[in-house]
Amino acid sequence: MKRFSDAAPKRRQPSGLIATDRAAPQLTAAQLRAAPILPREFFNREAVLVARELLGKLLIRRQGQQLLAGRIVEDEAYLGSEDPAAHAYAGRTARNLVLFGPPGRAYIYFIYGNHYCLNVSCMPEGCGECVLFRAMEPVFGVDVMARMRGIALDRSPRTVQLCIVSSGPGRMSEALGITRERDNNKDLTSRKSDLWLADDGFRPERTIATPRIGITKAAERLLRFAIAANPYVSGKKAG
Repeated sequence: MKRFSDAAPKRRQPSGLIATDRAAPQLTAAQLRAAPILPREFFNREAVLVARELLGKLLIRRQGQQLLAGRIVEDEAYLGSEDPAAHAYAGRTARNLVLFGPPGRAYIYFIYGNHYCLNVSCMPEGCGECVLFRAMEPVFGVDVMARMRGIALDRSPRTVQLCIVSSGPGRMSEALGITRERDNNKDLTSRKSDLWLADDGFRPERTIATPRIGITKAAERLLRFAIAANPYVSGKKAG
């Protein structure tokens, strides 16, 4: 099976620096616009494969004239009818219909009465698999993202403060203005969309797999994936 992560060259670290699992702290708007968008075929595969290969990719939002972007550092795979923890496990409903549609579509749900969670549909139509985005590292437009979360950043914010912007599924959704009304069923494979996923060539040196967070069914499965030692990973740190 083709691995889409092999399609783009691995980004070289700047001369004199030691390669690490952490991405460069900030990109430019030109780099974001030049990054190839992930095609629908990328998502037309098992959610486990997609989740692993989404680590290090860019999630980009066009907010008016402003671009906002983060690098995916943590996600979880949900396996449809074979996964008791998946929203699609019980079959099609009005709420989860997007999961059974084409791959590469945004599935948004509301949780705990105050958080939106972003997922992307995987596999051919009718399968119901998806990947939940859990955390991202801000790489462009962090000041705007912080304002959207109601956070006042220091002039030179430390990593621990930046983590509050986008570490966790609810936080990253709020930072990018993601809601069910605005984004559910949005095509994440089209640059005509105001929300898409792209590949700038960055590859993490090491990733890990752990049990998923906040579930009670199928909780033993190693379906949470994260970039090892990245400080923006939510919950128990991935090391």
